[in-house]
Amino acid sequence: MTGAARPGSTAGAGPDLVRVNGVEVTSSAALSPLDRGLHFGDGLFETLACRRGRARFLSLHLDRLMGGCERLRIDIGDVSAIRREIEEAAAATGDSLIKLIVTRGPAVARGYGWSGTESATRVLLRYAWPQEDATAWLDGVRVQIARMKLGENAALAGMKHLNRLEQVLARAEVPSKEAAELLLFSSSGFLISGTMSNVFIVRNGRLATPRVDLCGVAGVMRRVVLREAAKAGLAAEEGGLSEHDLNGADEAFLTNARIGVWPIRAIGSRALTIGEVTRRVQALIAPALENPVDA
Repeated sequence: MTGAARPGSTAGAGPDLVRVNGVEVTSSAALSPLDRGLHFGDGLFETLACRRGRARFLSLHLDRLMGGCERLRIDIGDVSAIRREIEEAAAATGDSLIKLIVTRGPAVARGYGWSGTESATRVLLRYAWPQEDATAWLDGVRVQIARMKLGENAALAGMKHLNRLEQVLARAEVPSKEAAELLLFSSSGFLISGTMSNVFIVRNGRLATPRVDLCGVAGVMRRVVLREAAKAGLAAEEGGLSEHDLNGADEAFLTNARIGVWPIRAIGSRALTIGEVTRRVQALIAPALENPVDA
């Protein structure tokens, strides 16, 4: 493994930097108690992995954020200012995680409806890079199937919106020491993702990942893997994957912006081989994780 992926625990200390609308703050009182993100989960977020003072795939994160804001009709203003703020926060430290939250802003009237006169709130938090165990990249991780089922709603599918209670409850089902991740199926019985990750399976040398048109998040690393696989001539497709497909997988792995690619070595009691395709995908993306690229 290169130093690029360094997968491991998400636990750690609080942020060493908090900015609200670009202004550094030391108190949560800077946030309005009327903020619609707090009341309704009315907003979006991005988590960016930063290595050597640069954010990985920043343009792809901003592209997803802008697309989500357009779908939710949230006016985030000057995106170039957001880019500069992220770049500045990343450059001030070597390795870090940056979480950017955008909400519709403080409510101007009571109730679910919005007036269109709200002013979006932007919160940036920077965290020290978490302590990690390199064996996850090399030796793979054990996962389990969550009992929680994801609700299907095409209007919200793909976005990284603030409503994460399904993932919160699913993650609580099994301690992290027993399963590094839990896989989630939809209410219709389709494999969708992990609680914090996207999932890929390999069958007969071909990559497949679940569609996220009814639920789930269209992850940035998922997008990168699909893109780099296509460039390398590695067959990959998005589709409706069932439990039968998962059980028939020769290999499987997880992706997100921080971990890169985690091979899956076991799903419950069933062992999986960390095979050639998974290793090839790791090799394809490792350079961009170690020396972050913008897109």
